This record gives sequence, structure tokens and C-alpha cells, in this order.
Amino acid sequence: MTPAEDVQNSPSTGATATQHPVPTDPRAAAFFDVDNTLMRGASLFYLARGLHSRRFFSTREVLGAGWQQLKFRVIGSEDPDDVHQIREQALAFIRGWPVSELTELAAEIFDEVLTTKIWPGAAALAQRHLDQGERVWLVTAAPVEIAQLIADRLNLTGALGTIAETVDGYYTGRLVGDLMHGTAKADAVRLLAAQEGLDLSRCSAYSDSANDVPMLSLVGTPYAINPDRRLRAHARKRGWRIRDFRRGRRAARAGLVAAGLAGAVGGALAAAAALRRNVGRRV
Repeated sequence: MTPAEDVQNSPSTGATATQHPVPTDPRAAAFFDVDNTLMRGASLFYLARGLHSRRFFSTREVLGAGWQQLKFRVIGSEDPDDVHQIREQALAFIRGWPVSELTELAAEIFDEVLTTKIWPGAAALAQRHLDQGERVWLVTAAPVEIAQLIADRLNLTGALGTIAETVDGYYTGRLVGDLMHGTAKADAVRLLAAQEGLDLSRCSAYSDSANDVPMLSLVGTPYAINPDRRLRAHARKRGWRIRDFRRGRRAARAGLVAAGLAGAVGGALAAAAALRRNVGRRV
């Protein structure tokens, strides 16, 4: 059965959920982080690379924004000043950009790369929940438009993501709520569970990052997927399930660093640096 077209928005959580038929197990659900959990690398990196190939911005601009994100993504810094700087930079980049154009470009780019970047094992886990009659949400710091696009392509229930405020179809440079990161993810999942009548003890959550321990700790069945060092240690201590879809430990370490750099580029909306410049040319 094809999912209904209507969409519900929850500004307080950053939720955008495509409504599927009533699940056979309405009190159970699964929550998936995106970057390096469901997808190899960082979703916004692929958007940045696609925009770069379309000559929206230069390699120098991508790398410049990426280095500023390196500490945040690779080290997993929770310093409030770091998070604030990242948020402000990202918002400045997208200010004035038409939502429709960014969404259209993102759809085009992800249709080119999505099938080759999704971890088959992670996708199989998500499908297993769907087959069991459970709903599946993505939960990510990426913009909710990107998260929902990925959810739609994988026929998942919906997405929780960072919401950038829009007025008359243009980004204002402000957020609705806060960045969907760390404890904000746990808060969003908790609120969604209350709204949807979910029993969190019957739910599952999946992530690669120790930053998502608050979300993982909420559910009855947490999974560490392609985990970073801190999450692997925490998962072993707590007896959580671990799944690693990377090939070999050496490749795993290399992949973690590569994913961190990719996330550093994407995490600050590096692509949006060029979008801002492009807007300036159009005005």
C-alpha cells in the first residue's frame, strides 16, 4: 500500500513524518541515526559534493568550512561554544536561499548517490522493523528536509531533524527549536513517543556515535552501529548489541576518520556556503 501524502510537522521536535498505514505493532518503533549509521559517511557531504560538481561553489570553500567542523565530528566535542559556532555558521550560509530550490537539488543529488552509500546491513535492520509492523524514524542533526528525503526514498515512516526557519519559502537564518544533536535527540524521541503512544521499552535505537548515548539509553533495545571508540566501550560495558558493517578493523579505523572528515565538511552545511554566494549573484 502506498503511504498517504499528508505530512505532519512538529516544530518543537523537528519532526516531519510521512503517514503510513496503522502499524500492526503500534507501540513499538525504531530510531536510526543517519551519518555512518544508516549511510556511509555524512549525508550533507554528499549534498556538498553534488553542489560542487554543479559549480555552485569551489573546493576551497568546502574545505574551509570542513576544517572548522573537524573537531565537532571526529572528536565529538560537546563544548557549547563549538556547537553554537557551528549553528551560527550554518544558519548564516543558508539565509535567503529558496527552500524549493535546495529541496529540488537535494533530491536530484541523493537520487544519484543514495543507493551506493546506504549500508545494506543497516537498511536490512530498518526493513526488519517495518516487516514486523513497527514504524521507523530517522533522527539526525542534518536539516529535516534532507532527513525526510532519505526517509522517503527508503519508504520509512518519517524523520526528526534540525529545522531551519522559513518565511514565504525562504530560509531566514534562524532555527526552530535547537540543533538536533546529543540530548536534543533524546528529547525529540521522548516527545514523539508520547505523541504517538509508543512504549520506549519496546523500541530500538541505532547510532554510531557516543554523542547519541542519551537517545540509545531511552529504549529497550539499543544498538551500536559502526561505533566510534567511546560508544563501543560504553556498549560493551552496558551489554548493548554491536553491529559493524565496515570491512576489517583497519578499514574500520580508516573509515571512521574519513567519515569524520566528511561530516566535518557537511556538518556545517558546507554546501550552503556556495548557496549563499549564488544567492548574492542572483539578487
